[in-house]
Amino acid sequence: MTFPTATYRIQFRDGMTFDRAVAIVPYLRKLGISHLYASPIFTATTGSTHGYDVTDANEIDPAIGGREGFDRLVAALKGEGLGLILDIVPNHMAASLENGWWKDVIEHGPNSRFARHFDIDWSRRLTLPFLGTDFTEVLEKGELRVESDPQTDKPSFRYHDAYYPLNPASYAGREEELLETTDTKTLSALHDQQHYRLMSWRDAKSDLSYRRFFEVTGLVGVRVEDPKIFDDTHRLILELVRSGAVDGLRMDHVDGLADPAEYLKRLRSEVGPDCYLVVEKILGPGETLPADWPVSGTTGYEFIAALSNLFVDDSNLPQLKSAYETYVGRPLDIAQELRNAKLLMADVNFGGESARLFALAKTLLKNETSATAFSDEELQEALRTLLVSFAVYRTYGDENGLPAESEEVLANVISEIRKADRRVNSAALSSLQDLLRNGKGKDALEFRTRFQQLTGPLMAKSVEDTHFYRQNMALAVNEVGAEPLKTTFSVQNFHAEMAVRLETQPDGLSATSTHDTKRGEDARARLYAITQSPEMWTQAVGKWREMNAQLRQTVEGEPFPEPSVEWMIYQALLGAWPSLGALKDETELADFQERFVAYLEKALREAKLRTNWGDSNEAYENAVVNYVRKMLSPDNRALLNDFNDRIEPFVRVGYSNSLAQTLIKLTAPGVPDVYQGSEGLDLSLVDPDNRRAPDFDGLNSTLMGGASSFPQDGFVPSKQSLIAIMLQFRKEQPELFRNGAYVPLETEGGDNDRFVAYARNTSADALIVVACLRPLGKDGSQEEASLPLPEHLAHRAYINLLNGEEYSISDGINIREVVGDIGVAALRRMS
Repeated sequence: MTFPTATYRIQFRDGMTFDRAVAIVPYLRKLGISHLYASPIFTATTGSTHGYDVTDANEIDPAIGGREGFDRLVAALKGEGLGLILDIVPNHMAASLENGWWKDVIEHGPNSRFARHFDIDWSRRLTLPFLGTDFTEVLEKGELRVESDPQTDKPSFRYHDAYYPLNPASYAGREEELLETTDTKTLSALHDQQHYRLMSWRDAKSDLSYRRFFEVTGLVGVRVEDPKIFDDTHRLILELVRSGAVDGLRMDHVDGLADPAEYLKRLRSEVGPDCYLVVEKILGPGETLPADWPVSGTTGYEFIAALSNLFVDDSNLPQLKSAYETYVGRPLDIAQELRNAKLLMADVNFGGESARLFALAKTLLKNETSATAFSDEELQEALRTLLVSFAVYRTYGDENGLPAESEEVLANVISEIRKADRRVNSAALSSLQDLLRNGKGKDALEFRTRFQQLTGPLMAKSVEDTHFYRQNMALAVNEVGAEPLKTTFSVQNFHAEMAVRLETQPDGLSATSTHDTKRGEDARARLYAITQSPEMWTQAVGKWREMNAQLRQTVEGEPFPEPSVEWMIYQALLGAWPSLGALKDETELADFQERFVAYLEKALREAKLRTNWGDSNEAYENAVVNYVRKMLSPDNRALLNDFNDRIEPFVRVGYSNSLAQTLIKLTAPGVPDVYQGSEGLDLSLVDPDNRRAPDFDGLNSTLMGGASSFPQDGFVPSKQSLIAIMLQFRKEQPELFRNGAYVPLETEGGDNDRFVAYARNTSADALIVVACLRPLGKDGSQEEASLPLPEHLAHRAYINLLNGEEYSISDGINIREVVGDIGVAALRRMS
């Protein structure tokens, strides 16, 4: 297998086509990239901005260039010596009438040849939750009628622009009669004869007959655990790999599958040993990938979380927490807030899935002797508590029960429940544990599988898409893959995690930005600085709150935005602020305002406190949005100038943090992944903002001479040139980064927690990395800090790859001398 030395993620669609990608291939080579890493390219719903809503898994989307455009891209990549990694979506497809398989299922129900391709409960009619209101009301309003589908010429239910095919048996011999029907009674009777039931979108969370992706009813689960369905959905994927066009695959949401291990083993057997495989998988605290998964690693969210150990100043967090609590007027209980978010998901947003699990458990246990020890209500509460108590996404049981690692996870969860909540019936918990561990038969397997497929989405939606929008103390740590509960941040923890990473997934991706991160990597780098100087931040927020007091609006007697949201707004603005002195042009300011308002509306709805996606509170949202619009108005120049001035120290520290985290990503264990455009300044907000097409012409022009240029006087590398320099070195020395040791180095003197240092070395080569972490930190002097070296690294000549300077080093390094003003150094052993 040829492992990547660096990947570059491209988001196709939204203007990015194969031919546009062809044009940037020479730039990627010059940057030092080994593999282009493409978002899903298979045919998706019309206007899709991301490609995860696949309608045809065996066609390359004509909207981005089709097969011919794809072949041109492959040829261009091979011409420049680059490989290609594809993002594939085995877990789900679009529940859309554009999906031919799904439309056939709607028409023919369980008799469709694709009826078992999707994860549908065929004990009842297929639910289609795409009406704006209840079916009866839709009929009464005259919004549903029978018309010929323009594509098939068959009688169908027309609802606005959607044509739902009718069961042929329901209209045989009376097509003309039905096409002329306006009678609601006839329409209702005809609806009763279908294999599906049209219903309001609002009822999906409580009454759905198919497995969806998270809360997205427009994405239906696919049963790839069935070998035939695996073959049907992977036909083109396998062709592209076997032909040599594709070198690697990234599996989206692997935890959504019924049996991830079995799927990955089947995929590996089909693509062969030389195909690079990584999985999108969130690793919980202390969790590693199952040893029997034949993959190189994950897509790298845990690496983002590990970086917070370096840049969060743990000693200042109590002060920041106290300031936040004073600001919002209440104590912060993160554990309880997280539990509240999980309970909301289990009881409401995933209420239907939870109810189905309870019904299965009740049926399975009804004849068990243990069932006499608890009531239905106690069983339901035990199941509910078990669902919300997982600290990892899921266990990995199959028809044989749970493997040892999963048994341990489950046992630990139940032990914690018993210690924390004695109200939960112990016998009911034991019965559920036994079902998950040892339950035999079809129904027990279904319970185990459904349980495992629910804990992941419940965790993701409660943590990433609820809790992280409620808990606003430090937005920098509210990132995909992060641990939501209080943790200790330290350089030592980072070193420990890198040691595990080198052992368990040296070829997994290391990300700092993705299409799903809550904000761009440079925005996060700025926000880390808040933890390094909480007093400065608190004073600034207090001043802005005072200056903007008259901008608040009162809704039902309460002024908005409330303090927690106001605190969040200022942090989010700091992260996204274009640059010092920017936004003086009114057009530029207006564009930034619209981007920020879109982020704010999403943040408010994801928090699900005063408004949400299903039931938006317009008065509340308008009050908060208007506050921001007035604050960012050209007429409010006093505030804009004050904001710009006060954030200057955080912006400058953010730049230092940015260079540090970039160098670390490029040299620590793992394969560095560069998200499109993030080699420049990535201050993007959450999607869709972070999926905007980068200015590749500008990026190409700023790269200039690539990795070969080492100006000697006053050299301050841009993030982009730092990447180019280090990626060229990785290409030259792949074994140093794949198999080289990771050696933590401890600084001495001064304020030694202001630095991180480590070495990567083999018998043939060595690289020492040093980075400054606390530009706003304590008062220790950089001049006093030194870096003692172990004997195998000492008494050698080194060259700093970032500026070409050479050093003859004895038994240690003067940190100030090597990091200079830019705060980072990469010293390669010369002899």
